[in-house]
Amino acid sequence: MKQTYIIGEIGQNHNGSVDIAKLLVDLVSRPVKEELFNLELTPMDAVKLTKRDLREELSASQMQQPYNSPHSFGKTYGEHRNYLELSDEEHFEVYKHAKSKGLQFVETICAIGAMSVLKLFTPDKLKVASRDLTNLPLLSALAETKLPIILSTGMGGKKELDDALGIISNYHSDISILHCTSEYPTAPQNVNLNTIKYLKHHYSQYKIGFSDHTVGISAPVAAVAMGAEIVEKHITIDRRMKGTDQAGSLGPDGLNRLVRDIRLIEMFLGKEDLFIPESVQASKHKLERSIASIRNIKKGERITEADIHLLSPGDGFKWSEKEMVIGKIAKHDIPKDEIIYKNIISE
Repeated sequence: MKQTYIIGEIGQNHNGSVDIAKLLVDLVSRPVKEELFNLELTPMDAVKLTKRDLREELSASQMQQPYNSPHSFGKTYGEHRNYLELSDEEHFEVYKHAKSKGLQFVETICAIGAMSVLKLFTPDKLKVASRDLTNLPLLSALAETKLPIILSTGMGGKKELDDALGIISNYHSDISILHCTSEYPTAPQNVNLNTIKYLKHHYSQYKIGFSDHTVGISAPVAAVAMGAEIVEKHITIDRRMKGTDQAGSLGPDGLNRLVRDIRLIEMFLGKEDLFIPESVQASKHKLERSIASIRNIKKGERITEADIHLLSPGDGFKWSEKEMVIGKIAKHDIPKDEIIYKNIISE
């Protein structure tokens, strides 16, 4: 059974608070259970934070633009972004907390200046946001670290992806590609999960996954069924909280259901073969049909095809074996509607 690498994306849902970020780490690390079969399931594998350098983020006019959204944390967009930005030291604090919970830590780095966080700790993986597929200087700087890199395709097509891969592969090949649609939330008709099959076929040397922006959990679960090896999903402690990403994220219950269903579907998939599982043998014995008497057959009578039909249980002769019954002699009386076993007939 191959385990899907599930990333809980905190993004900016910490609302500028390292304590909220730690609560989200706690949420991700919680045990996940399937009650009916009493299964203890593996929780999410990693959490992800995003590091920006606001000096390399937006034009001056955009940073100074008034931001009057109900989700705003500042009078201008620059103030809003600054409020939501955790410091390098706070990222390190969240990293240490994640490690204490047995989780891996993924860092999305959005600028060369934001790589300063790497002086404090080494993430398990680096993530490149889809808007930075064309940021070739950043890709080169990230690849030079030799850390595993995850690319998201949300704002890129084949050319953008191939250009990014060309830069990174100059340094290493530990690359994963996530199919993504950069629409928040993504409309069902725009998800196009078949891109996962395209990526697995044309980029088979890399791990392929899905970064999800849909509402609910059906899309990432379906993605795993289609072969996604990595799933990334926004998480929050409360979908009603202030913030543009909160409503489209998974709260505690949704997160639990996502992990539960992905871990179960890993079991569902099994192996590519047609066989009778050992667990089915009892049902097969009880419910399958065997050759039985359709009338009272007297001792010494020769059995004909007109004397038999099929009834459960399934521990006797099958219809494909009827020649082993037809023409045989009843060794003693066989009541109507009873299974004809080998030990009650003779040549």
